[in-house]
Amino acid sequence: MIVIGSRGSQLALWQARWVQSQLEAAGETCRIEIITTTGDRITGVPLAKVGTKGLFTKEIEDALLDGSVDLAVHSLKDMPTDLPPGLALAAIPVREDVRDAMVGSTIADLKPGSLVGTSSLRRTAQLKALRPDLRVESVRGNVDTRLRKLDEGQYDAILLAAAGLRRLGLESRIAEYINPVHMCPAAGQGALAIETRDDRTDVAKRLLEHTPTRVAITAERALLGALGGGCQVPIGAHATVDGENVHLQGLVAAADGLHIVRGEKRGIAANAAELGRTLAEELMAQGADKLLAQREA
Repeated sequence: MIVIGSRGSQLALWQARWVQSQLEAAGETCRIEIITTTGDRITGVPLAKVGTKGLFTKEIEDALLDGSVDLAVHSLKDMPTDLPPGLALAAIPVREDVRDAMVGSTIADLKPGSLVGTSSLRRTAQLKALRPDLRVESVRGNVDTRLRKLDEGQYDAILLAAAGLRRLGLESRIAEYINPVHMCPAAGQGALAIETRDDRTDVAKRLLEHTPTRVAITAERALLGALGGGCQVPIGAHATVDGENVHLQGLVAAADGLHIVRGEKRGIAANAAELGRTLAEELMAQGADKLLAQREA
C-alpha cells in the first residue's frame, strides 16, 4: 500500500488522484491522506507578506519524514528549491500547459481602471508592465473560490495558471492564454512534483518520470535557486526542451512592473542546471541584484 499525501483543495486532490490512477494502472495499491498546510490555514494575507518558505509543503514533508505517508504530490511551483534532508524529488510527470490565463476578460478588452485579481507578485508586475492603467489586487483562495469572487463582481478579471483550470475541466472559463514571451511563468508552473523519502524513489521514478519535463524544471529551478527567489520578489523562469537543446528565459521585476530585467540562454540538456545558474548571474549583472535587494527593505 502506497499512502499519498496531498493538500485538500479541489486541484490538489485532482493531482493526487491522477498520480494514484497512474500507479494503480501499473499494479500498485494506493490511498490518499489529506494534510492541511500552513498556506491552507493563512487565507486572509497575500502570500508575499507571509514570507515563509514551504507554505504549502512543510506539513506534508513532515509526514513523509515520520513515515505517515510514502509519497507526496505537490504543484512544483510551490516547492522550495532546497528540500529537507532525507527527501528527494523522485519524479516529475509530463507537464501541463505552462501559461498564465486571464479569466473574465482578455487583457486588451479591459477598460482603464478595471480591477484584476491575482495572488502572484510575478503576475502583478508583468500585468502592470503590459497595462499600467489597470488596478491589481490580491485574491486568495482555491480556484473555485477565486472564480466565485469573479462571478460575484468583486473583480473584472482574474489571473490564474492555465494548468489548474485545464486539470479541473474549466478550460472554457479561459478568456485568454498569455504568451510566455509577454508573461513569463513561475519556475515549475504546470508541473507536478512527486516527493518521497530518498530511499523510496524507485516506484515513482520508474512509473511517473518524464525526462524532458525534468530537464526544463532543472534549468528553471537552478535559475530560481541562484537568484535566491521565493514569493517576495517577482521572478519568472520558463524552459523549453527540443531533443537535447534547452532554451531558458528568465525575469526579475520590480513589484510595480516599472523595472523588469529579462534574459535568455540556450544550451544542452546535460547542462540544464548550469544554464540556469549562468542566466541568473547575467540577470544579476543587468540589475536584478538591486530588485532582489528590495525584499530586504
